[in-house]
Amino acid sequence: MSAIPRKAMVLAAGLGKRMRPITDTMPKPLVKIAGKALIDWGLDALAEVGVETAVVNVHYLPDQLVSHVSGRARPAIEISDERDALLDSGGGIVRALPMLGSSPFFILNADTFWIDRKDSSLRRLALAWNDAEMDILLMLARLDQATGHSGGTDFLLASDGRLSRAKGDPQGLIYAGAAIVHPRIFADAPADAHSLNVEFDKALAAGRLHGMVLDGDWITVGTPDAIAPAEAAVERAAARAR
Repeated sequence: MSAIPRKAMVLAAGLGKRMRPITDTMPKPLVKIAGKALIDWGLDALAEVGVETAVVNVHYLPDQLVSHVSGRARPAIEISDERDALLDSGGGIVRALPMLGSSPFFILNADTFWIDRKDSSLRRLALAWNDAEMDILLMLARLDQATGHSGGTDFLLASDGRLSRAKGDPQGLIYAGAAIVHPRIFADAPADAHSLNVEFDKALAAGRLHGMVLDGDWITVGTPDAIAPAEAAVERAAARAR
C-alpha cells in the first residue's frame, strides 16, 4: 500500500475496571500520561500520517469522551455509540463498518500507545500492506520494547511476515494495539459482542494474518501503578531524542 488509509477505528468503549479507582469517575482513555490523555497519543499518531477520519466508539461515561474529542480538527472524529450495549473489540468494529467504508483502515486501542524512534510505525504499516496477501497486518512489540506489560506473548512472526499463535513462547511478540484491517474480514461476522481475536483467527487460518515489529517503545497502562513507569518511559524516549 503506497497510500495511508484515510480512516481509522479507535477502540475506546471499555470499562477500564483494572484502572479503578481512577476510572470510577473517568473513562480510561482520558487518563493522562505525561500530560496527554491516552486516546490523544493514538489520535496524534493518526494525525501525523494524514488520516482524515477517526471513528471512536464509546460506552462507559461516554459524554466525557465525546466532549474531549469534539475539539479535535485532525483527524475529524465520528462517534460510534455503544451506550445500549458493550460490543467488545470485534462487535464494536462491526457496528462502525458503515462509517469506515470499503477500504483498508487502521485500528487503534485507545489505552495503549507507542513512541517511534525514527519513522512513523503507522506509515511503515501502510507501506508494508499487501492487499493481495493480507486481510490483517498487526503492529507487534518485543518484550524488551514493552513497558507495563504483565502478560505473555501473542504471536510468532515467520520470515515471510505471516503470524501464528505464540502460546506463551518467550520468543514471541506482543500485539501492540495497532493494525491495518480490510473490512472483508468482517464478512459474516456476528454483530453482537465478540473479541477481535475471532477475526485474527479467521485471517490466521487463511494465511492472511501478517505482522510488523515496531521500531520504538510500546507502553500499556492497565492499572494505576502502571502510570509512573509509563511516564518514565516517555521521559527516557524524550531524553534519547534530544
